[in-house]
Amino acid sequence: MIEYIPGLAGVPATESAISSIDGKNGILAYRGYSIEDLVKYSSFEEVAMLLRDGELPTAEALADFNKVLHERYEVKRDIRLMMWALPTNGHPMDVLQTAIASMATFYPDAGAEDPDSAYTQSALTKIIANMSTLVAMWARISTGYDPIPPSKEMSYAKNFLYMSFGEEPDEDIVKLFDACLILHAEHTINASTFSAMVTASTLANPFASVSAAVGTLAGSLHGGANEDVLNMLDEIGDAKNARAYIENRLKNKQVIWGMGHREYSVKDPRATILQEMMRSYVSKTNMVLSKRFETALEVERVCEELLSVKGVFPNVDFYSGILYTEIFKIPRKYFTPIFAMARSAGWAAHWHEQVAHNRIFRPTQIYTGADFRDYPSK
Repeated sequence: MIEYIPGLAGVPATESAISSIDGKNGILAYRGYSIEDLVKYSSFEEVAMLLRDGELPTAEALADFNKVLHERYEVKRDIRLMMWALPTNGHPMDVLQTAIASMATFYPDAGAEDPDSAYTQSALTKIIANMSTLVAMWARISTGYDPIPPSKEMSYAKNFLYMSFGEEPDEDIVKLFDACLILHAEHTINASTFSAMVTASTLANPFASVSAAVGTLAGSLHGGANEDVLNMLDEIGDAKNARAYIENRLKNKQVIWGMGHREYSVKDPRATILQEMMRSYVSKTNMVLSKRFETALEVERVCEELLSVKGVFPNVDFYSGILYTEIFKIPRKYFTPIFAMARSAGWAAHWHEQVAHNRIFRPTQIYTGADFRDYPSK
């Protein structure tokens, strides 16, 4: 008898050396390095190399990678023209998925047949490099402004903020944003990564795989949850309303956005890091946050009281939306595209790992339809 497990919960789908989670102790590591250490000592560019190559790069190798990555920020003219032709009210995730898929036409020989070739590796780097440019371009194009050309001298985090707002951000903001990219770069076999792997297993090109992952990430149960957290906090309105709101949601078996994660029975370590980074930045700059942050703290406190026995604690989406909107001043509809920018490093690593020891995914099913029957006579 074949057992049906909804959502494939807990079912191993692959072997991977890219990242690991200890859900009971709240540990997330990339290639064995804890995210706490990576946020403290590393950069997004270095983490992208770590995920790709399996080891931290030498200083010389990192400098070379930075040079190549930064030189490849620029987007092809035809893709830019295509983006100008799209409806300005198009969601950034739909635009990003379209643009990434279209990039395959410029790299027809990038494929799984030779994943280690310089050509295919160049294509994977181009995906990561262009992700930030595409998101920043659409933020400008959708409001009628010409895109700001990328700077080949800036880091990935700094360049994105520069292209988005037209001025160089201060280093504290750059460091904070870079940390966000590191925290979102990889997270084992989640829905979007699995989507990329399934597509890769057919020996599709990396652009098709990443495009599939972008489409999967767009769902509110995956990358879009941080927007829902902000909507929830705005609906609560004030910290004093949190308990009644949470109790009513639980009574009606409704989702508490940003709470709980299938992999963690304790607080998501990424949420802890984001929360502490926000506190540190606010303390250093004397910035005054809106009452959303105090409301979020009270929601967490109430949920800990009511839900901790079930292993339900804040996940990364609970604080990331507040950080993006309050400190970075980024509109909500760009939260998930920024998630995709960061996760492109993980998706590229998983694409390569999948095709390196490939077997096409072909799960089975449990049929619940009608028995065999004759077609009715007329």
